[in-house]
Amino acid sequence: MLEVRKVTRMFGLKAAVDDISFCVDGPAFVGIIGRSGAGKSTFLRMMNRLTDATAGEILVDGRDILSLKGRDARAWQSQCAMIFQQFNLVPRLDVASNVMHGRLNQRSTLSTMFNLWGQDDILQAIDILDRLGIAEQAAKRAEALSGGQQQRVAIARALMQDPRIILADEPIASLDPMNAQIVMDTLKRINVEDGRMVIANLHTLDTARRYCDRVIGMRDGRIVFDGTADQLTTDVAREIYGADEGFNEAATSTAIPADVAAAHVAAQALAQQGAGTAARPRLAAAAAL
Repeated sequence: MLEVRKVTRMFGLKAAVDDISFCVDGPAFVGIIGRSGAGKSTFLRMMNRLTDATAGEILVDGRDILSLKGRDARAWQSQCAMIFQQFNLVPRLDVASNVMHGRLNQRSTLSTMFNLWGQDDILQAIDILDRLGIAEQAAKRAEALSGGQQQRVAIARALMQDPRIILADEPIASLDPMNAQIVMDTLKRINVEDGRMVIANLHTLDTARRYCDRVIGMRDGRIVFDGTADQLTTDVAREIYGADEGFNEAATSTAIPADVAAAHVAAQALAQQGAGTAARPRLAAAAAL
């Protein structure tokens, strides 16, 4: 269970996050929406301990993670994986090595410096990439991949941590609609199949309605909406974004035209048919590392 109690983050005299409280019981998919500067990213960074809170508590199963220090704080970060808008991969490293970086908190300084990985780590990374449909990219440099593929590598790196909670900060903001759908489908599948809580900052309303069990709307650091996707009406969205009657949510839509979506489904079916031959490229990729 996640319980956020009166959390505040001040930058000088300005409250980036202002006395927010909410609870999440179980492995829900929670979307946080709001315009730029609403406090969404600051909140996720506090949860992951990348930023300290000025006041308040964030309790996970009764333990205040904001009070953790040193090794305990680092251990929490391994349980609470972060996915960033700009992927944060090492461009010149191969994809599999980038995925295995999810284990850095559990490795010695020496093995990290020389990029030394055990066979079990390599095979687990390849298996995760296979699950996300990009095992054939394992030996390529990360910089050679498309934006959508790089974001899936970032998700694979998060899964390598075996986290309890996945935080995604605008994971599709820099992607085209097709890749945005692939990434969001991937996160939803992880949420449902693995039973992992996912909290994602999102910038489009249709995405929040389609994927989220619960939506939290933030404005000027405060929570102004907390409800289900069905309750996220256009009038509510205007309140969250501080917009007038001219507000048009269609302008931010990530919806894919029906003909394009059908072609994508057909391509996925072909890819699934080839999954039986995945063992060979997995072994080749592992040998190349």
